[in-house]
Amino acid sequence: MSPKVTEIASDLFRISTFHPEFAIQFNQFLIADDEPFLMHTGMKKMFASTLEGVSSIIDPAKLRWIGFSHFESDECGALNEWLKIAPRAEAVCSFVGAVVTVNDFADRPARALSDGERLSLCSDLLFQPADPEPWTESDVLGRARESIRQNLSGPLANDMPYTPYTDATLNRLAELNPQTLAIMHGSTFRGNGREQILGLASALKELIGPKET
Repeated sequence: MSPKVTEIASDLFRISTFHPEFAIQFNQFLIADDEPFLMHTGMKKMFASTLEGVSSIIDPAKLRWIGFSHFESDECGALNEWLKIAPRAEAVCSFVGAVVTVNDFADRPARALSDGERLSLCSDLLFQPADPEPWTESDVLGRARESIRQNLSGPLANDMPYTPYTDATLNRLAELNPQTLAIMHGSTFRGNGREQILGLASALKELIGPKET
């Protein structure tokens, strides 16, 4: 599997590999600056594909930061492979993630983020199936909403939890007023990110939130 590399914003690159078995894209995002940052490592078995994509942009040994939003194989399965080839690289995650999981899993200690520190990428939010275009300025909320609706009657019906914190968390993200949403599974969105995130919050509340009695 060879990746498709697209510059979706200045010095922000999307590295996308379509996996036919799962029928979805797995996207990593590289910020190519003085301290290069990779968001998502990809699965361990997909390391060669991700490495190929990163190597087409920068020397992978210069990678400085590796981020992911939660502990899952497509988010950080290849973390130790990256730590081996990038001697200055550090994983970046939440304090709970570092203490509970990552510091045991990773070959080097993680950098735990404090509340309010930002990683300006949005990971699994606004999931879109299949192999869509690298980026779009059209609405992605409709695709994501339909995917959630379809999953309600399938084997992944409970893959997205809804908690008392969901609405407040999405509202905090929306207030950042992002202009680019780097989506792990699906097209990157360029435009009014606040509107898309608030729309997602409404869709989640309607489709999987608590029902009034």
